[in-house]
Amino acid sequence: MDQPIQLSLPLPWSIDTRIYVHLTIKAKAILLFLTTASGEEAGAATPLGSFVYALPDKYNPAQPLSTPLCTVEPTFEFTTRLAKLVAKKTQLPTYVGNSISFASTGLGGTVEEEMEAFKQVATLVLSKL
Repeated sequence: MDQPIQLSLPLPWSIDTRIYVHLTIKAKAILLFLTTASGEEAGAATPLGSFVYALPDKYNPAQPLSTPLCTVEPTFEFTTRLAKLVAKKTQLPTYVGNSISFASTGLGGTVEEEMEAFKQVATLVLSKL
């Protein structure tokens, strides 16, 4: 499948902000981009977040390898975890770009809010693969 899949889901603990997902499945790689936008900023440009490349390790399949291609500290850990998860589950090289902002969540981006968003994004993306 070469056509991108574009989806959105509500950002947990946020009133009007959504997470937008752009997923492209190629024969030999997965390309995934994530961002957030509220209703009033839906047409505005968002800053580039982190961009990570992950690939399955044939010697240790439980621990995929990853390389940061572009790092932005607030999004780096989330991006790396998601890239490794997708690479592990699909056994395909995976590129993940992420500029999700948790600023509009109820508590401004606590660990619980970030983990809930990670769980929802991972579930949605893996259901499409």
